[in-house]
Amino acid sequence: MEMNGREKNAENGIESEEQMSLETSNIKKEKNDQGAEEMSVEKIFENKEVPSWKKQLTVRAFVVSFFMSVMFCFIVMKLNLTTGIIPSLNVSAGLLGFFFIKTWTTLLEKSGLLKQPFTRQENTVIQTCVVAASGIAFSGGFGSYLFAMSERVIKQSEEGKAGFQYKNPTLGWMIGFLFVVSFLGLFSVVPLRKIMIIDFKLTYPSGTATAHLINSFHTPEGAKLAKKQVRELGKFFSFSFLWGFFQWFFTAGDDCGFASFPTFGLKAYNYKFYFDFSATYVGVGMICPHIINVSVLVGGILSWGLMWPLIETREGDWYPAGLSHNNLQGLQGYKVFIGIAMILGDGLYNFFKVLSRTVAGLVTKIHDRSASMHIPTVDSPSPTNKPLSFDDQRRTRLFLKDQIPTWFACGGYIAIAVISTLTLPHIFHQLKWYHIILIYTFAPVLAFCNAFGCGLTDWSLASTYGKLAIFTIGAWAGTSHGGVLAGLAACGVMMNIVSTASDLMQDFKTGYLTLASPRSMFVSQVIGTAMGCVVAPCVFWIFYKAFPDLGVTGTTYPAPFATVYYNMAKLGVEGFSALPKNCLKLCYAFFCASILINMIRDAVGKKRGRYIPLPMAMAIPFYLGSYFAIDMCVGSLILYIWQRINRAKADAFAPAVASGLICGDGIWTLPNSILALAGVKPPICMKFLSKGTNSRVDKFLAPKP
Repeated sequence: MEMNGREKNAENGIESEEQMSLETSNIKKEKNDQGAEEMSVEKIFENKEVPSWKKQLTVRAFVVSFFMSVMFCFIVMKLNLTTGIIPSLNVSAGLLGFFFIKTWTTLLEKSGLLKQPFTRQENTVIQTCVVAASGIAFSGGFGSYLFAMSERVIKQSEEGKAGFQYKNPTLGWMIGFLFVVSFLGLFSVVPLRKIMIIDFKLTYPSGTATAHLINSFHTPEGAKLAKKQVRELGKFFSFSFLWGFFQWFFTAGDDCGFASFPTFGLKAYNYKFYFDFSATYVGVGMICPHIINVSVLVGGILSWGLMWPLIETREGDWYPAGLSHNNLQGLQGYKVFIGIAMILGDGLYNFFKVLSRTVAGLVTKIHDRSASMHIPTVDSPSPTNKPLSFDDQRRTRLFLKDQIPTWFACGGYIAIAVISTLTLPHIFHQLKWYHIILIYTFAPVLAFCNAFGCGLTDWSLASTYGKLAIFTIGAWAGTSHGGVLAGLAACGVMMNIVSTASDLMQDFKTGYLTLASPRSMFVSQVIGTAMGCVVAPCVFWIFYKAFPDLGVTGTTYPAPFATVYYNMAKLGVEGFSALPKNCLKLCYAFFCASILINMIRDAVGKKRGRYIPLPMAMAIPFYLGSYFAIDMCVGSLILYIWQRINRAKADAFAPAVASGLICGDGIWTLPNSILALAGVKPPICMKFLSKGTNSRVDKFLAPKP
């Protein structure tokens, strides 16, 4: 299971937008370690009692989950509101969950008060709950569709215009909205858990990787390594937190501090080429595959290094001279819409690619199942397959032990759908009851497709389904009936359903491999989702109130995908009439180029395709700039050198180091927000000026004779 990075692309930036799967190197190592599996994992734990599903759901597990959820919501929210690139934080979630409960139980054991030992099933419950809660920080749309409805974002796109519709965020309606849409996906796929996990034996690579990680923690050797990894995570967490605190002192004004250091000169700085000393994105670079980091950098060079300077020379011809930098009739329009074209091209290609694989895989599985004439069980394995191993027998028996009634799942879906259909039109007046019924009619089918495709490929296409809802519902509603806001709201409904469906099935796979009960997995997912529905909006609200320029281009938190989603919805409702001259032609070219690059990547095979840039990643800096790409490439370079020096040590500790850098800098945003809310300003502005500008400043400040 991935932390918000279960969609394999870049939106939120990456498994932003379609969130590219950013699995850590040591998870991959665990996943590929077939030797350990053949020695039988379950024989290692054979003498350990598996607690009942109720005993797996402990108070201490949910207490730890809550505090970790708050921490990870801050981290994911910061990433959402800066670039949208959200890597897999599974290692840090797994390590911290193991560390906190292990410390708790060790202290109780020494005092003689321990009643229940810490098990891998309880560890899985924590992991599931934390990932479900922090996942709402992504699927809740705080950096995309939800914030795109705000006056602050829309004003930038509708500069000089009046009479546009908007809906500013408030805690009440955000929490209410998430509660009525976030649980439907869970109930929609519960009846399919046996078919997906037992009958079809879908891989769910992220869920499998997480299970191997948790299983390893609870072996003597794995526990020792986990303690060392936690130690490294703690060191770099402290360094990153203190580094963020130190930088704060020098940011008293705009463009002040280390983040504005013109590393490659002032001219390059003006075109967003500089190293901004962000511990977060150095850590992200260490976790992301090298090709993602390089792709982002290539996209930055192509856009800010070549295209935008060339288009600037056409000012007065292609677009009117003298427009503000946020006006979509000017250069900003090319930045936004060409990026959207690449995102849509990549998303469309991968949608049909995953859909075709899903259909082919489903046909194959059904054919194999029919050939066996019966469903494989522990007592009567399929004659077309080899007998079940000891591990599979034990896992299957326990997985089928605690059933979740189908009537409960169907009844839950219908009940929540009815409540949601009655409630949503009161939250979004532009979204009508018949729009919602249409979505909920097709949602279970789309949730199944997403969950099945995720099991085969590890790709969740939640944001792609969301974009389909933007265009269909937005166009249906029309301009005169608030089609833009209706499309954005529909996107949120669809994204939450299909995203939570694939997440739950990943959790079932993790539970299957760690002997955690499906019931405990479902309850943990429900509780984690409920936590996220409250915690994520509260965290966003802190950012929203602490930083008045949140969502404004060029600030610390530009929320780039909010602008992208708004303009996507506007495009779907109003068409291409508002685009600057020649922008549509360039959009067509980059849309086709995005599809072509993906086709070439698939045609040349994995070995050579890994050297070809990813269009989705290339599209991110088109709007934002390349500064974060340089940070990520620095992280990638550090990891590469470390692996060359000592591969084993790098594979074991690099994810922990990277997670420490990300978590420390992410948690610093909490005290930073509190200081901003309290009106406490940094004491120093460290600014970098050209020689000529500095001379004029000195002359201006010089005492008069």
